[in-house]
Amino acid sequence: MERRRSPRPSSETATSPPAAAVEADAGAVATPAAKAPPAPRTKRGVPEGLWQKCEGCGATIYRKEAEEMQNVCPQCGFHWYMSAAQRIAQLLDDGTFEEWDANLRPTDPLGFRDKKAYAERIVAEQKRTGMPDAVVTGTGMIRARRVACGVTDSSFIMGSMGSVVGERLARLVERATAGKLPLIIISASGGGARMHEGILSLMQMAKVSAALARHSQAGGLFISVLTNPTMGGVAASFASLGDLCFAEPRALIGFAGPRTIKATIRVELPKGFQTSEFLLEHGFIDRIVTRKDLKSEIARAIDYCGG
Repeated sequence: MERRRSPRPSSETATSPPAAAVEADAGAVATPAAKAPPAPRTKRGVPEGLWQKCEGCGATIYRKEAEEMQNVCPQCGFHWYMSAAQRIAQLLDDGTFEEWDANLRPTDPLGFRDKKAYAERIVAEQKRTGMPDAVVTGTGMIRARRVACGVTDSSFIMGSMGSVVGERLARLVERATAGKLPLIIISASGGGARMHEGILSLMQMAKVSAALARHSQAGGLFISVLTNPTMGGVAASFASLGDLCFAEPRALIGFAGPRTIKATIRVELPKGFQTSEFLLEHGFIDRIVTRKDLKSEIARAIDYCGG
């Protein structure tokens, strides 16, 4: 009798794992791996210089918006600081400005020292501002009218009058007289005479004023524009001698500051004392002109005065 052999398992059957093992492996594949918790996001700060607080109303202003309005607050109209270069670009026709006497540099004739040597202070201010001193002078066009123009800048030792400032302004006036040009000086000086140069600084007030007297005798037109601040020896000399005196709104204009005057005379000062609005009311200036209108107003004044 023939014995039956049990069938041999195929290679596929022999190598296949048990069903329980297949199910276990399938479950391992299907189960997602546990994820690590996400790292906390770093909080991004506001880029520095993007916003600016208005000195007039205290509002926080988007700096780019104010710059498009020539550094004027869009909320209250307060006029912020502008550099001499910015004022020249705002006032004169594009590409017409030609600087005069840019090679003049201040020295330290007295060897003056306060917290640091005056010679070191000059170098530091020149590096910081990119200016040789606190004034820029030259010639350019305003609505196609040739003028002589000077601008002081309060960022350079508060725009104080040293020997170079006085010399550049005096030469500016003399060239305007010789060339029969209307003269425009924009004052932004809160420092008056520069104490670091002593009497050499004080004499600049008389020198510039004498040049302006000769300009007037020759029939020349001088328009003085007073901005915030116009103080000290600048306000006491050439800034107040214009045939026409314009001022920006809410500018501080005077000789000594209000706090100094109040502490000296011990009298309560009138509201708005030494602002351009107060001075207009009392006849010290002729007109308050906003920054955006200044160019047109000066051109109109030149035409009216026959400059």
